This record gives sequence, structure tokens and C-alpha cells, in this order.
Amino acid sequence: MTSQTTLDTAGSGDKAAAAPSQRPPASGLRGHPWFTLITVAVGVMMVALDGTIVAIANPAIQKDLGATFAQVQWITNGYFLALAVSLITAGKLGDRFGHRQTFLIGVVGFAAASGAIGLSDSIGLVVTFRVFQGLFGALLMPAALGLLRATFPAEKLNMAIGIWGMVIGASTAGGPILGGVLVQHVSWQSVFFINVPVGLIALVLGVVMLLDHRAENAPRSFDLPGIGLLSGAMFCLVWALIKAPAWGWGDGKTWTFIAVSVLGFVLFSFWETKVREPLIPLGLFRSVPLSAGVVLMVLMAIAFMGGLFFVTFYLQNVHGMDPVDAGLHLLPLTGMMIVGSPLAGAAITRLGPRIPLAGGMAATAIAMYGMSTLKADTGSGIMAVWFALLGLGLAPVMVGATEVIVGNAPMELSGVSGGLQQAAMQIGGSLGTAVLGAVMASKVDSDLPGNWADAGLPRLTPAQLAQASEAVQVGVAPVAKGTPEAIAAKITGVAHDTFISGMSLASLVAAGVAAVAILVALLTKRGENADSGAGVGVGHI
Repeated sequence: MTSQTTLDTAGSGDKAAAAPSQRPPASGLRGHPWFTLITVAVGVMMVALDGTIVAIANPAIQKDLGATFAQVQWITNGYFLALAVSLITAGKLGDRFGHRQTFLIGVVGFAAASGAIGLSDSIGLVVTFRVFQGLFGALLMPAALGLLRATFPAEKLNMAIGIWGMVIGASTAGGPILGGVLVQHVSWQSVFFINVPVGLIALVLGVVMLLDHRAENAPRSFDLPGIGLLSGAMFCLVWALIKAPAWGWGDGKTWTFIAVSVLGFVLFSFWETKVREPLIPLGLFRSVPLSAGVVLMVLMAIAFMGGLFFVTFYLQNVHGMDPVDAGLHLLPLTGMMIVGSPLAGAAITRLGPRIPLAGGMAATAIAMYGMSTLKADTGSGIMAVWFALLGLGLAPVMVGATEVIVGNAPMELSGVSGGLQQAAMQIGGSLGTAVLGAVMASKVDSDLPGNWADAGLPRLTPAQLAQASEAVQVGVAPVAKGTPEAIAAKITGVAHDTFISGMSLASLVAAGVAAVAILVALLTKRGENADSGAGVGVGHI
């Protein structure tokens, strides 16, 4: 049977998915819908938390391990890329071997990789085990959604998915605060060690609570060429974006990697139309609302994850805050995401997703523009306004994504579409860090020599200028030991002003991305397969 045939059998698939014979009966605690939701929420929380908790620890990791700016980026990029590229494949593994087993393997592997990062003494090992974190985290996410679909009756499923989405949003938002507390009062290693007991709790709950479920028409093969093409294309794209500041945007190596990436995506798309069981059935994208939802998730993550990457350096290295203080300054952002989620859910239920999503991205664009106006001496009150507006704008996208993407997919492909939703967010986060990082690096490289000379500072050699540029890209003033106080003050002023100029440009780019997302949001609509939308459960709980 071809992939096209699979897509054309949506009608019969709906009936089969709802058949009682395909939902094994629960026995006591095992298989109980709400206990299943609690169990998968613990595992998903661990993965989502790690997406942002590391941002607050990046400065400490960089200082302790002597990492470069590009290496710090790969702490985030390696995790996001491994997670994003593996999500669809992991969903197919769950369909074939059972979501319970896939979930438990993911929990054990993620916790073990986290412990290994905490024991690492080099940036290379940290990045390597972050990749393993991403791979095992990918097993958790689609398995969690598959378990919810199998245990909740149809009239309660949207409620469960809405709460599941809120856990992801709240964990993503709460990462910087928890990270700040751990980094300041314990160590940066504790940011990763904390996943070990959380993983143990999820494992025990999973063994006791989760009931095994197997898809009736489980896949019998895996699209290994498709996995390779997609992974290679994504790697080449992000590698080119990260290396461009060092190589130069006009360098042949930069455009060679970009060209190889484009070719990889083209070959991947062609292969997916020929393979018997494709990694991503391209027929899904015939739905304009579904496609718009995926693009919206990518654009939202570019603006959010990319912007958050620089805010932590701004608060700690420019304003001189400790990690806890930096996390507290982000509380308006995290608080509004959590508070705004049920409000967004109610609005989406009443109005449909189009208006709330477009309004949310408009608020995000305004917030990112406001962040482009931040200066080295900006007060906490002004920062809080823009951070709060950003959180309020992101909430509708976080909550409404399930309804727009999963709800517009055929029922038998809801697992693939759920993985696609998460993959879009992770890819967007990785691209956001890379793209805005490239913008920052290019701006600093361009402005630093002139700012340095205008301040009357001693001329730097090319090697010294390169080292100074790397420091300034993360807001650190390249002041050598023994430098006279007056000269040190000038260097610090130049470094912070140059960093601010780079962050401002990166924030403007993020605002432009969010503005484009407003137009994409207007193409969305309530899913035909969603009874009342993902936000209903959130609003009523």
C-alpha cells in the first residue's frame, strides 16, 4: 500500500480509531486516563523544561568550561536538532513497538544523559550528551500523545491534549527561573542532575500506571533514507548559519552548506512521494490550515527561543545580575505565559484559533520591537512590560497549536501530526538561536572596531580583535588583568554598547519574523477532527 492510499482511507480510519476493541480495558490504576495524563506530564515536563532551563546556565557553562560563543550555541542547537529530527521517527517506533515501552525507554535514556552531562568536564562532552538528551526526549513526546489518545474517550481527549500542551508551555516558561535558582545556589551541573530524580519518578509511575497500546496497522519498515536526508539537510543549514560570522556571508563554504541543505530538502520531499511508508506523509500538507499551523510554530519558536538566548546574557553580563535575579526578572514573561494559557484556551474555544493566534503574534512582534529599545541602563520596570507582553503573546500559540495542527489532520495520522507540531517548535528554536546568533555576531564584528577606535582605546591586532569580538557577543567586556581602572571602564562601555547594538538588531529581526507570523495565523481554522478545540480543557480545569 502506498502513502497515497493510506491518506485516502481517512474515513475508515476514523471509525477504526474509535472502536472499543482497539482500546485495551483499564485495570485499576493501570490505564486510568487521568493517572496516565499525570504520568506522561512528568516525563514531558522534564523534556520541555530542558529546552529553556539551560539558557540561564549558559554563561556559567561558558565560564567554567572556557567555551566559545559558537560552542555555547551548540549546547542548545545540538539538543533542539536531535529532538526535532527524531520526533516523527520516534512516533513511528511507538506505533510499532508500543507507546508505553517507547515512553519508558525515553525516560530512562533522558535521565541517564542528563546525569552524564552533569559529570562532564569538557564542552565537547556536554554537547555530545545534549544530543543524546534530544534523541531520548524525542521518544517521550509522541509516545505521550499516543498514550493519551489510546486511554481517553473521544469526548475527553481534547481536554487531555489541552492540559498536556499547558504542561509544555508552563515548563518551557518556568525553565529560566528554576535554572537561575539552581545555578546560583548549587551549580550549573545541578540543572542537569535534577532530571535524574524526576526521571525516576516518571519511570516508577510509568511502570505502575501506563497500559500498553499497539497500533492495529503498525508500520513494518522505517524510512531510513528519509531520516538521513532530513537530518543532513537540517544540519547543513544550521551549521552554515552558525559558521557564517566566522567564514563570512560571502564565503564559498557558507553558501556550499546552504546549497547542500536546499538540495537535501528537495531530495527528501521527492523521496517521500516514492517510499512505501514515508517519514512524513506529504499529503498532510494539502490542508492549508495544518500547513499554516506548522509554519506558525516554526516562526513563533524562532522569535521566542532566539530572543531568549540573548536576554539571559543581557541580564547577567550587561546588568551584572546573578542567575536567580535574572530568573526573577523573567518572571513577567513566564507568569503571563502560564496565566495567559487558560485565557487563550477560552478565547480559542469561543472565537476559533484565527483571531487569538493573529493577536498573539501581533503582541509578540510589538514585544520584540520593545526589546530592541533596551539599553545598558534600562530599568526593571520597562523590561517587565516587554517581557510580560511577550508572554501574553506567546500563550495563544502554545495552547492553540494542537487544535490547529492535530485537529486538521486525518485521525489515523494524528500521531504523525502531533510529532510534526513538536518538531516544528524544536526546529524553530534551533533556527532562531542560529539565525539571531548570526545576526548578533555579524553586527558585533562590524561595529566593534569602530567603537573601539572612537573610544580612543589602544589598537588591537586581528587576533586580539577576534578574541574581543567573541567576548562581546555574550556581553562580556574583554578587560585584561592589570588594566587601569579608567581604561577598563572605557572597554566595558564599548563592549556593552556594542552588545546592545547587536541584540537590538537581532530583536528587530525577531519582530519581523513575528509580524510575518500574523499573516500565517490568518490562514488557520478550527480542526475538523477536534470536537471543541485544545483550549476547552484548559479553560475548564
